[in-house]
Amino acid sequence: MTDSPAVEWELSGFGDEIDDDPRIQIAVLQALGANHIEVRSAWGTNIVDLDGGQLQELKGLLVAAGMGVSAIASPIGKVDVSLPVDHEVTRLRRAVNAARILDCRYIRIFSFYYGEGVQTASIRDAVIERMRALAAVAEDAGVVLLHENEKDIFGDTPERVLDIIETVASPSLKVAWDAANFVQVGVKPYDEGYAKLRPHLQYLQVKDARFADASVVPAGEGDGDLLRTVQALKADGYQGFASLEPHLAGAHGLGGFSGPAAFGIAARAFANVLRDAGVQTK
Repeated sequence: MTDSPAVEWELSGFGDEIDDDPRIQIAVLQALGANHIEVRSAWGTNIVDLDGGQLQELKGLLVAAGMGVSAIASPIGKVDVSLPVDHEVTRLRRAVNAARILDCRYIRIFSFYYGEGVQTASIRDAVIERMRALAAVAEDAGVVLLHENEKDIFGDTPERVLDIIETVASPSLKVAWDAANFVQVGVKPYDEGYAKLRPHLQYLQVKDARFADASVVPAGEGDGDLLRTVQALKADGYQGFASLEPHLAGAHGLGGFSGPAAFGIAARAFANVLRDAGVQTK
């Protein structure tokens, strides 16, 4: 009898949660065992706002370090749904250009904020119209959009995420799973969302949170059911990326932040979850 082959996932992480400088981002991620990076910003500038020269400089740093890009962590769809459709289509084309230059097939997106007191049912058609337009751009470009279940957007619950994915029905629109965000809107991630969304899940974003106060904590220390989720993904044959997005030291204008030390704490906590589940990273 031979041992079953080891399950290996690709470890990645949001570089700008470590530092604004991509050199430091790369160095810390590699020290933690990652060979990929998720790019949200560099030098304090969002990925969709980097100019051609900056993108080429970033590409040079990544190539020199032997570092791949797991996803473009764009802000597309993280705006009010009342904005015109073309507003985000235009920005997505910039994200697509960044993905082409950085040799990446995944682009993280969202499904739109809406005003206080607005009923989600009243904006569904507008959201679907915009998501279809974004998916069409992705199909033409040969990239895959990953919808993140950010709190306070239309697709912040498993039911509405599934509604978006099934209604748009595009091979270029899939699910990025974020357990902490589900917890922060009162959803039990594994019990209430996993079975619904697993057929469409192509990317794992790693952070955890607590129901009691919505605080973000290292993987396995909250109510996000990270261990059960990882065990189920392993059993299902998942072979994709696991991208660290710890959010352990607050936020800035571009998103969550951790800093090198807290990012290391998050990486080690997730390594413990993977060990308990029998998953390795490469």
